[in-house]
Amino acid sequence: MFTGIVEEIGTIKKITTQQSVVNLTIDCETILSDMHIGDSISVNGACLTVVDFNKHSFSVQVIKGTENKTYLNHLNQSAEVNLERAMSGQGRFGGHFVLGHVDEVAKITRIQASDNSKIVTIKPTTTLIKQMVQQGSITVDGVSLTIFHLKDAEFDIHLIPETRRSTILNQKRVGDSVHIETDMLFKYVEKIVSNNESGLSTEKLRAFGF
Repeated sequence: MFTGIVEEIGTIKKITTQQSVVNLTIDCETILSDMHIGDSISVNGACLTVVDFNKHSFSVQVIKGTENKTYLNHLNQSAEVNLERAMSGQGRFGGHFVLGHVDEVAKITRIQASDNSKIVTIKPTTTLIKQMVQQGSITVDGVSLTIFHLKDAEFDIHLIPETRRSTILNQKRVGDSVHIETDMLFKYVEKIVSNNESGLSTEKLRAFGF
């Protein structure tokens, strides 16, 4: 479980492939302080398992299932990535519930500059759009953000100066890929509502304040 609050930007030091498994070695500093083999690390929003580490870097493996739902196998050596350790029970919950299970790879279609933020428009599939709500939470490349404008086929996020400084999102350009994970709580509500035997309806959820 993650919060979508990026702790550090890491740099891919080495990429190797063995029997269809992509091994990424990532240079970093902060998240190495309490790392163990088997730890879960969010790499651009994808939950991966630490298989090796030293004082300067750690390694994770991208298997076929993960490769098919992410763009991690297209990253190049020296590429920067957003990193977050699994949520600590003693820490503050600054973002929202993030599983690190990427729903799909979407494309950036537009970038606009505003007075105090950068507005990024992203186009996912219609299926994923239906899992979003105006002012709801969304995870983009592992970053917890708010959906500021939800359209029929696209949505806008605003990147404040701190987000641009502390994540790789400021490096993104029109046409670039991003990992999208919709709000886990919305998925559970959608599942319950779609089950006719539950007795729960959209009208009842509205009455309860959802």
